[in-house]
Amino acid sequence: MQLRTLNVGCFGGGTGLPSVLGGLKRNPWLALNAVVTMFDSGGSSGQLRDELGVLPPGDVLRCALALARNEREARRVLLSRLPTLEHARLGGHTGGNLLLSMMQRYSGDFLAAVEGLRSLLGCAGHVWPVSVESASVCAEYGDGSTTRGELEVDAGQSAGNKVARVWLEPPVSLHPAAAAAIPQFDAIVIGPGSFYTSLMPIFLVRGAPEAVQKVKGPVVLVSNLLTEGRGMQHFTAGDAVREMAALIGRPVDVVLINTALPSAETLRRYSEEHKGPLAVGDLPASCEAVTGKFWCGEIARHDRRRLAHALWAVFARRLF
Repeated sequence: MQLRTLNVGCFGGGTGLPSVLGGLKRNPWLALNAVVTMFDSGGSSGQLRDELGVLPPGDVLRCALALARNEREARRVLLSRLPTLEHARLGGHTGGNLLLSMMQRYSGDFLAAVEGLRSLLGCAGHVWPVSVESASVCAEYGDGSTTRGELEVDAGQSAGNKVARVWLEPPVSLHPAAAAAIPQFDAIVIGPGSFYTSLMPIFLVRGAPEAVQKVKGPVVLVSNLLTEGRGMQHFTAGDAVREMAALIGRPVDVVLINTALPSAETLRRYSEEHKGPLAVGDLPASCEAVTGKFWCGEIARHDRRRLAHALWAVFARRLF
């Protein structure tokens, strides 16, 4: 076996994708690329999008921080929130969100702002916004009702409405830099993350599925640890594999599934939010299941080191 550097693309957003990146960045045989969702409408990112007319910076910022040379110090500084002062419109935002938004405003180019932040942080990899065109995630539920906005879609399904379909409004196109980078990936990792608002929207961008179809290596889906509210009560890893494969227009080759459970008290706390451990379900015969104990704490978050080792095992077996 001859080792070589693998060019890996990691797709997602929220808090899930940084966990993947933070674990994999210590592997010297990997060149990492984060392809990040750009349709956040809540919190600091949503406010900056509305107030300054900039693209939502939050998911890109978190990925850049995960890849930073000194991640702990960078997070301490750039994720601190400015104090909310009287007559201060920008109070309450994180320093990093403001920095990236200001860089975009003055450069006039979001990708240039991201590259500037990447250089500033000494990132061990690239961060690609999936699109720099403004759009919102929209959803139709099983009862025919619709809603618009990432937070609103999540709130609807958490309240018990099952998502029937999602789309972007208005339609947007894949950024040319991402379109050039994606076909060069040796493997793709999708997730973990909110299925309908962090993962699926990336592949609703025009040109994204076609770019993924050009990748010769495996597509690996990291399944979530929990279901996401009453609307996804019976959702399984098998459902995620099938829906994602249909969206990207090619099979999901491997799915990573957690088998560990936290304490009964932690499970009770999540059950109050109508969230429970994600079941395996019925997987397609063509999809390999890799199972392991990825939930090691009381917070529902994949253990970085365990996840990174599991992904490397998949890459090594399928690409070397």
